[in-house]
Amino acid sequence: MTCASAATGYQRDWLKGLRGQIMDGAPFAFVNADTPHELFHFMDVPMVTNQWWSAVIAAKQLAPDYFDKMEEIGFNAHLPRYSSLPLIAQMAGDFDRQPWGGLPAPAILCARASSDEHPRIFQRWAELTGAELHLLSAPATPDPAPDWWVLARSDWEDLYGTARLDLMVAEMQGLIAALERLTGRDFDVDGFAAYMARIDEQERLLDEVADLIAKADRCPVGIAEQMPNVMIPQWHRGSDWALSHVRAFRDEVKGRIDRGEGVCEGESLRMMWIGAGLWFDTSFYRAFEETHGAVFCWSMYLPFAADGYIRADHGDPLRALAARVSAMNEQLHQPPWVNEWLVKEARRWRIDVAVILVPEHDRFSGYGSYFAREALRAAGVRVVEIHSDMVDPRVWDRDAMEARVRAALEQEAA
Repeated sequence: MTCASAATGYQRDWLKGLRGQIMDGAPFAFVNADTPHELFHFMDVPMVTNQWWSAVIAAKQLAPDYFDKMEEIGFNAHLPRYSSLPLIAQMAGDFDRQPWGGLPAPAILCARASSDEHPRIFQRWAELTGAELHLLSAPATPDPAPDWWVLARSDWEDLYGTARLDLMVAEMQGLIAALERLTGRDFDVDGFAAYMARIDEQERLLDEVADLIAKADRCPVGIAEQMPNVMIPQWHRGSDWALSHVRAFRDEVKGRIDRGEGVCEGESLRMMWIGAGLWFDTSFYRAFEETHGAVFCWSMYLPFAADGYIRADHGDPLRALAARVSAMNEQLHQPPWVNEWLVKEARRWRIDVAVILVPEHDRFSGYGSYFAREALRAAGVRVVEIHSDMVDPRVWDRDAMEARVRAALEQEAA
């Protein structure tokens, strides 16, 4: 896609600028993926995301050495790879071989306690670098609604609970105060409301794209090209560039559909990829088009842009942000949130076969997949489980995994 090339080009140039800022000594934040990035963006604090940095290290084929090192120095064998890889690289200290020559010490660290490991991983980062640490709570919802997406966009106070939202707002206010000290700027509530409105506009455009692809006779764009067109704007959500790019993405997808173009001429089966991206081997997503007419048309990144992000502000943009963040990871990975959402999406996108990535060393992401598997099977979707990892190629056997998916496609076709 023209848009995919434009997105990756923008990200490449942005990364050069970010690298220059950091290497010149600008204070930056190191944060987990499910934290309120909006606060850092709005306060103009450069930000590196833990899981994104993990993917970069993995793409440079450095992950195996670091995971071997992790085991040698005695870390728990079930430490989640996706979240812990940057910490192990930092502890190894061989910065000359790391991207950018490694990361200098951040000014501020932020994580949400959405798994047992995340607070301790970030505490270790704080001990190593001396950075100010902000840990956000992740209290369980006492009565989670399986069809959470129905209420999430507007009726989020009832969905997530007043006490939980009060806690998240209070903790974010502490983070805002730290960002004000760091930048010497006051937090502009009115300006933040306008910024949040732009994010909602962006996510509604992505919702339109998802609906176009879901309803198309043939899938116009596979997930390998969807991902950069969704996630790169998400890293810059609410910016002029992000809104402009998402509009162009919408128009390009619509043009493909109007012209009758599809990823695969002989499309006969639609697949969904459940889990984080297979960052070291994204070509896997196109391995079944010519042989089986099977297209990976769905991944979580595009449809979650609407269900997971759109939040009416009701005159309180900070509370709306709390509603966005307070169950983000849970909705993507934990029952009953994730299994019912996946069934809804499988029906919407007319999915035949679901492939679930089960990262056995990531309990938070991995264990919920069993509930998703059973829910999808009950809904008539054929399911293939791949026990591997998104950043650890040591446990990836491409030939064996292709064979498992091919067998399922042949059974479905029969």
